[in-house]
Amino acid sequence: MSKVLFVVTGATYWTLNDGTRHPTGYWAEELLTPYRALTGAGHEVEFATPGGVTPVVDQGSLAPDANGGEDVAPELAGIAGLESPLKLDEVDLADYDAVFYPGGHGPMEDLAVDATSGRLLVAALNSGKPLAVVCHAPAALLAATLEDGTSAFRGRRITAFSNEEERQAGLADRAVWLLEDRLREIGADVSVAAPWTPNVVVDGTLVTGQNPMSSALIADELLKRLA
Repeated sequence: MSKVLFVVTGATYWTLNDGTRHPTGYWAEELLTPYRALTGAGHEVEFATPGGVTPVVDQGSLAPDANGGEDVAPELAGIAGLESPLKLDEVDLADYDAVFYPGGHGPMEDLAVDATSGRLLVAALNSGKPLAVVCHAPAALLAATLEDGTSAFRGRRITAFSNEEERQAGLADRAVWLLEDRLREIGADVSVAAPWTPNVVVDGTLVTGQNPMSSALIADELLKRLA
């Protein structure tokens, strides 16, 4: 069986354009759905965060209507390694068969500017190992730059949480920047589907999902590549 690295945001807030801090973290369903699928198939999952801080779940993502009516908090609390993740700067990509980044607004705060994560993404992209990223986690791609200053994801086909979804969620007008816009600015070939519909884009070993509704499809793509 394979070992998969989950790189999770360590942020507990997202700074808005008026300086206020919007409470956030990782999105429960986007972590839990792939985790269930991978471990259920016998694969091992390890977690890493910037500085090895314990990741915080976005409280909004614990609502039953975001989880098919389930109370997932106890299950999250019982996941081995999530409370004591590895330090991202001590991770060796050679130890893993695939890398996955779950979303939530947290990555907009920390992973978007984390050079260690950026280097890991470049290495993962070059390694030929499956790399999967969902929802707001493509913010981490912004930190993946090459020696000449260009993005490692320039020209790559991806998707991510859309401007329209951010507007409908009520935070677009308060955001310092919007994810879809920034990804287009670095030269990524971004395609988005209708808001809140499942959408996964595959570009070689790179798999990206648009929103929480895409998490199960992301998990399926990872499982196919690890089979």
